[in-house]
Amino acid sequence: MKAVFGKTIRKKFAGAVQVPRNGEMSSIEKLLETVAQLREPETGCPWDIEQTHQSIADCLIEEASEVLQTIDRLDFDHMEEELGDLLLQVVMHAQMAKEAGHFDFEAVAEEINAKLVRRHPHVFGGAEQKDTEGVLNQWEAIKAQERKRGPQHEGKYFKDMPNVLPALLFARSVYKQARKHQLDLGAFVDTAAVTEAGAGLDEANAGQQLFTLVAACREQGIDPESALRRYAQQLVDTLEVEGA
Repeated sequence: MKAVFGKTIRKKFAGAVQVPRNGEMSSIEKLLETVAQLREPETGCPWDIEQTHQSIADCLIEEASEVLQTIDRLDFDHMEEELGDLLLQVVMHAQMAKEAGHFDFEAVAEEINAKLVRRHPHVFGGAEQKDTEGVLNQWEAIKAQERKRGPQHEGKYFKDMPNVLPALLFARSVYKQARKHQLDLGAFVDTAAVTEAGAGLDEANAGQQLFTLVAACREQGIDPESALRRYAQQLVDTLEVEGA
């Protein structure tokens, strides 16, 4: 049941939970109420009650992946459904946190709204930014001044990078940070080859080349995910030591 968490909930409980129909509740309020009732210890669903943040963590990844698939296909009818499944994961985690006295969905929404307003002073304040580059630089400057939440990672150049990203995203972030700090990548990356490979490269060609490399790894018994992650992590470790 866990693998189809979003779909199972929608099919099993559609119309089963009674909510006020006086027009005062929004759709998101109805969803919050539905999930709260599903988690109610005495009258809720046994499966939902048993779940923890950890037990449905893989559902979050699966639902996000299915949303990405609808985006790739521009399948808007299916996207609406999959975004709902993804939203359910957020609501479920927020409900669990509320039950434990940590935070609730309202706090989650307030936090991201405040962050958006704070990091867009050119829209909500008196600052002026006329291009995307200026906006991104401003975003990073404001972010650097904010209080850090969560564990603090050691390191000078790559301390803010999540270590659970898929290998491709991790490698892209490593390269981005290396360029940002103007680090010497000569021992790991042939910059001339990067420039040459990028000339005339488009999404279709990039996809073909990546797929070919993944297929070659498969034929040689190499896990491309692990290979890329380990190489990128080796780059991070080496550059952090050199910059210490």
